[in-house]
Amino acid sequence: MDNAAIEEMFECLGPITIRRMFGGKGIYHAGVIFAIEIYGDILLKADARAAADFEAAGARQWTYEGKSGKPVAMPYWSVPDEALDDPDIMAKWVRLSYEAAVRSTAK
Repeated sequence: MDNAAIEEMFECLGPITIRRMFGGKGIYHAGVIFAIEIYGDILLKADARAAADFEAAGARQWTYEGKSGKPVAMPYWSVPDEALDDPDIMAKWVRLSYEAAVRSTAK
């Protein structure tokens, strides 16, 4: 996904910064990473409080295969399907993700 499309997706937050990382992109607002783009997919950060909302909306948690061969769960979730075609619904998930990221960095 190109940077202009990412910026448009997250315009509800205001200015964002996009940085290359691990073959993907980290997406930041006010210096806090709250989303990533990897393999062309956008993943939103969720803490323990927000994860239940993502799961209830049918989002999938990002996992990868660890060195032991077991899946490792990361704190990033797919964008709920309902948000992909509706900017207002997307804005709700973006804000939820940013709030979770702020809570995570405050610890």
